[in-house]
Amino acid sequence: MTATTAPTTTGRRPDARPAGLPSAYRFELVKLLSQWRARIVLLACWLAPGVFIAAAGQQSTLPTDTVFGRWMLATGWAGSLVVLSFCCTWALPLLTALVAGDVFAAEDRLGTWRHLVVAVRSPRRIFAGKALASTTVIALMVLGLAASSVVGGLLAVGNHPLVGLDGASLSPGHTARLVLLAWAYVAVATLAYAAVGLLGSVALGRSPMGLLVPALLALLLQLVQLLPLPAPVRLALPSQAFLAWRGLLTSPTQTGPLVIGLVVSLVWAAVATVLAYLLFVRRDFTDLTYDGSGRRALLLGAMPLAAVTAVSVGAVALATPAQGSGIEKAKVERTLASAYAHLYRLQARELHRPDVTEAQLRTTASCDKGGSLVEDHGPGNDWRCVVSWRIPGAVAVGSAIYQLDVASDGRFVADGDGPKEVNGYFQVRTPTGDAPNPLWQVDGLVDLSSAPSKG
Repeated sequence: MTATTAPTTTGRRPDARPAGLPSAYRFELVKLLSQWRARIVLLACWLAPGVFIAAAGQQSTLPTDTVFGRWMLATGWAGSLVVLSFCCTWALPLLTALVAGDVFAAEDRLGTWRHLVVAVRSPRRIFAGKALASTTVIALMVLGLAASSVVGGLLAVGNHPLVGLDGASLSPGHTARLVLLAWAYVAVATLAYAAVGLLGSVALGRSPMGLLVPALLALLLQLVQLLPLPAPVRLALPSQAFLAWRGLLTSPTQTGPLVIGLVVSLVWAAVATVLAYLLFVRRDFTDLTYDGSGRRALLLGAMPLAAVTAVSVGAVALATPAQGSGIEKAKVERTLASAYAHLYRLQARELHRPDVTEAQLRTTASCDKGGSLVEDHGPGNDWRCVVSWRIPGAVAVGSAIYQLDVASDGRFVADGDGPKEVNGYFQVRTPTGDAPNPLWQVDGLVDLSSAPSKG
């Protein structure tokens, strides 16, 4: 007769516990960073902007059609803002598509959902881990773009004052704060595209269309922005935040578009994330043939976001006094006169002339759009303005003519049309080297959200 011993618990293998959120987050982050394409893109974000700015400094022509492009040889901070402008147009939507738009779809293509569900045992934690990991990678990419552009610009050109979109010269310290704030603002606004990427990745499964959703949305919004939209509609679009950062470089700061753009982006991010979460936690992970929500994606994704846009338009219309396109004669005149006064002082310093204040100049502008048969409001390249100013002690009133190209987003470029010695093209010797006459071309930004000005 053999003796039997009672089983003991000391040598028993404990049951496997589900992975917590920190573990799920670390696991998803490692998976993303282990992908070769993610590593290449990260490396490009941390190197390419600096290389671009250094190469642009060696060229004879500059991207003058881009905001701050004509100042790239004057200060390193301008190069960072040129990179930011490009990123807002193309780079950031593509980056969010590459990361957030594929973070769920990759599991569908590889067929690894069952293993992940067994390890984590909570669709909620899986969703949170993937969302946080993709947001972290996108943040690293944006940080790399900002750091590389700033460091590259400062090394290639130097830490010099920057001319803002109102013509005022900003000290290097003040410029540094504004540039970093602009990048931080855009980084937060990028959450809207990232959330849309999550929604597309969840709703469309392994379909490659999910990967393209943020990029397609950005392209659609850019096309819509080209239309003659009323100001409340334009300001209520999620793409507004990728233009509103320019209001930081004006005095006074254009806080209206900045606040509206940030709020709209955060609302889009919240709604799209909630929609993606609801779709994800309700899916059947035992169905090996699952291939996305199909037609439900239109109902559960596009329609709620369209409703958010409609509500945003109504809220902006009630909260701001903006009317029509937001571009009116008095606004253009006031913005151009202010920018001209600031740049006149810059020109006087560069030509070693006596300094005068903006108040002493008493600069005014008189503008007309398209002649007497066209109403003086709205975007177009047919604006013609005459700027007048007074020099203390002089009897005559100075005047200069400008041809303006006013974009639908409020930014304009005024080309000098005489007299040549005032706003013609000629080189001026500056502490950083020869540069074009600052009054040759004048940049400005009309505040679309402000009340119509009275002439």
